[in-house]
Amino acid sequence: MGMVVSAVGTVASGALSGAGGELGRRTSERLFDLLRRDPVGDGDGGGEGAGVDGPTLPVTESERSAAALRLMELVHSSPQAARDVSEWVREAAWLTPRSVPAVAHGASRPRMLPPTTAVFTDRADVLAWLTALLDEEDRTRGAPVIAALTGPGGIGKTAAVVHCAVELGDRFPDGVLFADLNGASAGTALPPSDVLARFLERLGVPSAAVPGDEARQRDLYLDCTADRRMIVVLDNAHDDAQVIPLLPASPGCLVLVTSRHRPGRLVARHGARPFAVGPLSSEDSVSLLRRVVGNDRPAAPDHAVRAVADGTGGIPLALCTTGAGLAVREHLSWERVARRLSDRIHGHDREGTDVTDAHPDDSGALTDPTDPTDPVRAAQDVAYGELTPDCAALYRAIAVAAWPTVTVACAAQAAGVQDREARALLEQLGRVNLLEEVGEERYRFHDLTRAHARELALAEDGHTRISGAVRRVAVGQLRFAAAADFRVMPKRWRLGPAYQDLVLPADRDGSDGKRALASLRRERENLAAAIRAADQHGFDDLVWQLCEAMWTLHLRLGFHAQWIDTHVLGVEAARRSAAEFGDRRAVGRMCTQLAFGHMGAGRADDAEAALEQAVAADRDCGHHRGEASAVEARGLLRLRQWEFTAAERCFEEAREILDRIGPDGDGRQDVPRATALLTHHIGRARTKQRRFTAAAAQLHDALARFRRLSDGGDPYNEGRVYMSLGDLHLDAGDPDQARVCLDEAVKAMTADGAGLQLADALIARARCHRDAGRTAQEAEDLRGAAQCLSEAGNDDEAALARVRSRLTEIEA
Repeated sequence: MGMVVSAVGTVASGALSGAGGELGRRTSERLFDLLRRDPVGDGDGGGEGAGVDGPTLPVTESERSAAALRLMELVHSSPQAARDVSEWVREAAWLTPRSVPAVAHGASRPRMLPPTTAVFTDRADVLAWLTALLDEEDRTRGAPVIAALTGPGGIGKTAAVVHCAVELGDRFPDGVLFADLNGASAGTALPPSDVLARFLERLGVPSAAVPGDEARQRDLYLDCTADRRMIVVLDNAHDDAQVIPLLPASPGCLVLVTSRHRPGRLVARHGARPFAVGPLSSEDSVSLLRRVVGNDRPAAPDHAVRAVADGTGGIPLALCTTGAGLAVREHLSWERVARRLSDRIHGHDREGTDVTDAHPDDSGALTDPTDPTDPVRAAQDVAYGELTPDCAALYRAIAVAAWPTVTVACAAQAAGVQDREARALLEQLGRVNLLEEVGEERYRFHDLTRAHARELALAEDGHTRISGAVRRVAVGQLRFAAAADFRVMPKRWRLGPAYQDLVLPADRDGSDGKRALASLRRERENLAAAIRAADQHGFDDLVWQLCEAMWTLHLRLGFHAQWIDTHVLGVEAARRSAAEFGDRRAVGRMCTQLAFGHMGAGRADDAEAALEQAVAADRDCGHHRGEASAVEARGLLRLRQWEFTAAERCFEEAREILDRIGPDGDGRQDVPRATALLTHHIGRARTKQRRFTAAAAQLHDALARFRRLSDGGDPYNEGRVYMSLGDLHLDAGDPDQARVCLDEAVKAMTADGAGLQLADALIARARCHRDAGRTAQEAEDLRGAAQCLSEAGNDDEAALARVRSRLTEIEA
């Protein structure tokens, strides 16, 4: 009974969010069919023309328990019913997201640590303290060891935990998870859901199987880390609330947290052990400074080196910044650097001007970057004073917003220079330790360094130039995202001038869309940061257009927390823009896209509310295309909720709205394809009402409409319609006709190069062969499906495992 209840919960939760893709949808609809059966007569709950919805999707715990009881009644009604329920439970088990065991897949033994630094110095006390914690005999509490390293920015907490994680790695054979939580301020802190999604993928969970809501992500994370011996590094935490959802439950894990604040709840409720990281000793400061400077300079007197080291206050960030400057500038003398550090710390700049009246900016930094007595600030000032004017200007320009990483394109746009010049200037900033290179031509600020650069930008450039830099970066990100989005889904309808004049590459191959999607994924966090920065600077037109350009990214890959957060900004920006003679159609568009984000997170009520706003906004501005999309989305929500009659009404209404678009009306060019899609949806809704004749008529009409499209038809959607026809004939008890339709689906998906969808068609056809006792043909289709899924990489490991399991049964 417990297994059946669990299966019902898994399938019902996934039905709302769309988790599991085609497998999830089919398993959900098979549950609907099972619950509709009459346990007494073992019938199908209604024949042709019944036109009733039947059971409702079990959402609450009591509804799921009742559904499980009904399935158990069905089990006892007949041997065939028992076999059907047993097979469904096995299918549902494949939908339960899981990690790939460490012994079976290298990707589930993550190695996420950033590179260690070759100049790491001391911190033996931290390693000794951690080793003692791990060696304690009292390990009966059944919880992981949690160590919280606290200290001011730049004190070297990150370097210390990375070093310790490497040194202790042999004690934790199942890998290391690492996340920079960007917790310098509440505005930059990563939401736990984003980090959980990243961790789950590195633990072997396919991206398509990662749940959309944080609660289910957390449950899966606990399952994936159970019984593992891992290190989890949570760097630069803003507060306890950011950390707690990321804690594993396994007592075999070590959790290393760094923060500028003592994490009270972690200590009080989760047993975290705090350790305050302090400055390096004078001897270690000298050692670190000499290591950074290297041996290319002539040897310096000990007193000069010690004077520079003392001027940095033993703060590793200040030592590294100062040392990097000395390493690359032969003309700089140790004495000059020591004098300038001393002048800054004692309140005078290099001209002798008093700087103790500096005022802090509003950057949200936890350490005041304008404090002239701060050794980090003093070292940054010295390094900045040695930059060329062009390099200094770029340093300020790239700090105008909290970009997660700075690419060459971002820097060029911010500073208004060519890529070649930006590349050279970024390399200069990296050499003097004002930037850290974290990937190929991808850099990152330490947040204290960014705060320093932003404060200089405010003082030297002013708000007007800062806003100009933000707008240039946001425009550049919009151009990039729109072009990539267009390559992924060239036939979807879209709003905004960013899409004007876009054309597909002449040499485009079948993998171009996949590469474009991968590029969007790489820039995902920067795109979200561009939306936030544009919103903060009042660039409402760019906010909603950036959201529009990220539609394909979120539709295909999820990241629902970011999807919702950015599109909430998009809705408000579109409303403000519309009130100032902007594109009024954008309001409804943003609301509809926000609704899909809520659906993916399993928030049906929030999705419903957003769609109501979308319909109202589109009606208010007379945008029939947008209104039809919103009503269609409502119908798709009804399908997921098993409200098939209501779904059909929504699709019919959407089709009627499209009919109102005149020959020259807005969106007219998209009407034929949109109508074909709606006709397909209607056929699906009627199939689940068991109105098979009426459903078949709609599906054949949809086929004809897709074939008549002016741009050479739509083989992909033709294949999907054939899949729906196969489902219809299976539901109607005609497996032979179902196989004929699935043969056509396989042909269409093969011609379109749609690998995952071809796998779905082959799996469905294999089921027909299985029901007819054609074992050899079933195995052939399953082998073809396995090849398609393998070529898709890690997109659907659950489906691949299911196919291989069935092949093993056949070949045994």
